[in-house]
Amino acid sequence: MKLDIIAGARPNFMKIAPIISELKKVSDKIQYRLIHTGQHYDKKMSGSFFEQLGIPEPDVNLEVGSGTQAEQTARIMERYESLLLNRHSEQSDNAAWESSELETTFNGISDWVLVVGDVTSTMACSIAAKKLGVGVIHVEGGIRSNDITMPEEINRMVTDSITDIFYTTSEVANENLRKLGHDESKIRYVGNTMIDTLLKNMPRLQKPAAWNNLSLKDKKYFVMTLHRPANVDEEVQLKALIDEIVKGADGMPIVFPVHPRTAKMLKGIGIEADNLHMIEPLGYLEFNYLVKNSFAVITDSGGITEETTVMKVPCMTLRDNTERPETITIGTNELVGTNPDNIAPFMKKLHAGDWKVGETPYLWDGETSERIIEDLLGL
Repeated sequence: MKLDIIAGARPNFMKIAPIISELKKVSDKIQYRLIHTGQHYDKKMSGSFFEQLGIPEPDVNLEVGSGTQAEQTARIMERYESLLLNRHSEQSDNAAWESSELETTFNGISDWVLVVGDVTSTMACSIAAKKLGVGVIHVEGGIRSNDITMPEEINRMVTDSITDIFYTTSEVANENLRKLGHDESKIRYVGNTMIDTLLKNMPRLQKPAAWNNLSLKDKKYFVMTLHRPANVDEEVQLKALIDEIVKGADGMPIVFPVHPRTAKMLKGIGIEADNLHMIEPLGYLEFNYLVKNSFAVITDSGGITEETTVMKVPCMTLRDNTERPETITIGTNELVGTNPDNIAPFMKKLHAGDWKVGETPYLWDGETSERIIEDLLGL
């Protein structure tokens, strides 16, 4: 079998790392090449993840760079199609991509393409592959926020509409796919590869410099991340959220690794508080060290809510919906919403020690990638 694995942005890396680790054990049966679309690339946000998680250098980097949703989608589709047709150097508007010497495991058409998550690369590579008759495998298929204003939701919907094999994380995702009319034989409930990565690396978590610099103490600080447009694209909204969080923290330190998107907005707001500590983005091992030892996490990320659920860390999600409802119904997450006025009651509940304990969802056991490879061998 010839298999392409697509990675486009930071959330993908945690999901592909354990799959690649397992693929190395069956290299005589499955040939794979890792394709980085270059959708997002920043040393702190991407490069360190490859190093820390033991992900090999990509066989190919499509180097699509930044741009609008449409520009990125078009470039990814064009360049991935060219790679599949083995004519990548014929026409290109990127000199580095055009002149690259591609030494990959194999050239030309693959049997399958494996995409993960819901970034632009997930959708774009699925479309390009499907139109050339390549089978599409979607890891984390079937999840839905039911919020069509989210670019990620559109990516999920389009990808799932042309997917041949779904590897799912929950029974909720399975039911979403059944309602869309997908045959049961296409749905494989395997668990969560991101949790494979978390559990494997738990003993390797690294104390970041901020721990000593800020004199942090175990379970005596908050971790906060914000990057979604609804929270950070309007200065008034962003300031109101942070002001409420600072007030509700009751003097407890708030460690805020600032996403590049959010950093641009913060420059014009001028927020200052003695207990608010804005730091540079962290690597995977450092960030999860902070999360594991925190009092609670405040975020608008989907993936972090899965990690906090497994680590039994209270989590407040500043969104009006979530594509990971099992983190709420089973785990430690609560959906707070985007209204700053909603924050105070949840903060009081935290400080009162009334937060739910939560449990780990079924099959989030660190063995998901093994189940995926076993299934791939049967295709």
